[in-house]
Amino acid sequence: MAHPSARYSPPKKKLKPAALRTRLESARLDLRALYRTLDRMSLAQDLPDELRRLLELDADLAEALWVLGQPRGGFDLSAMTRDTLSSLDQLVGAQEALLGLFDSATREQLEGRARVVRGELAPADAYLEIPGGGRGSR
Repeated sequence: MAHPSARYSPPKKKLKPAALRTRLESARLDLRALYRTLDRMSLAQDLPDELRRLLELDADLAEALWVLGQPRGGFDLSAMTRDTLSSLDQLVGAQEALLGLFDSATREQLEGRARVVRGELAPADAYLEIPGGGRGSR
């Protein structure tokens, strides 16, 4: 289930923190929808390696959102942005690897349900499991 927000092409110029934040929020919401759907359908309960990889990438995105909410100057923003863009770039392949574990009927059902769940998520859900749980300072 490749969402347009999960696609990455290298930026022509430096990515501004607000644009990065928007991409991270969207990607995390897409992942949250997938996780909730997997749980509701009782799929991947034994945490296959493919799901574990998605969770690692999600943790990278959550960490970047947390950093973006911190006062400027305390972190190397260019290094964080570089690493985060690398995680975003790997997201589509990792998601495809997980979805490839399922037969076509199950995958189709999973993707359809995940789209419905994604529509039900609030923007604040991108910040679940992030210390402070909110957007923080900009």
